[in-house]
Amino acid sequence: MPCCRKRRLSAAKLLRAGERLAFVARAVHASRQSISRWYQAWKQGGLAGLRAADRAGRKPKLDRQQLAQVESWLLQGARAHGFSTDLWTLPRVAAVIERQTGVRYHPGHVWKILGAMNWSRQRPARQARERNEEVVHQGVRERWPVVKKTLATAKPGSSSRTKAASPSGPRSAAPGRRRATRRS
Repeated sequence: MPCCRKRRLSAAKLLRAGERLAFVARAVHASRQSISRWYQAWKQGGLAGLRAADRAGRKPKLDRQQLAQVESWLLQGARAHGFSTDLWTLPRVAAVIERQTGVRYHPGHVWKILGAMNWSRQRPARQARERNEEVVHQGVRERWPVVKKTLATAKPGSSSRTKAASPSGPRSAAPGRRRATRRS
């Protein structure tokens, strides 16, 4: 039984037992207006009157079984579906969905579908084929300490907008008196 229906049944039982609206509302974590509506629905239609409303909005184009099929296609990889690389992009996923099910989605909406299927964005790790790990580590050891800025080399700044060394002051003007600007 869904949790919303459990709350409605609990509210109906408490009201039938003579409890007040405010008490019932606090007990089932709902507003007094909702409790009153639920109670009226229960009095008029019994347990069937407490049934939750149907899904709001447009019905999905793909059902759960089709979404499971889409996931299995994605797990096969992009190359299995005729793409040159194994990288899934939103337009590629949209093309596969349309090719396999006949349902057309905008690539921007495919992102929402993938999110509902608990798929996250993945980026391939890009490294040069000619990469030499030993040279990279040597550069990190020797060159990085020279390039890296430290607090010891930083000069104390000024928070004043009128001082020349102020980080918030105008950078294009040289220190000294400013030229007058015309206002229109």
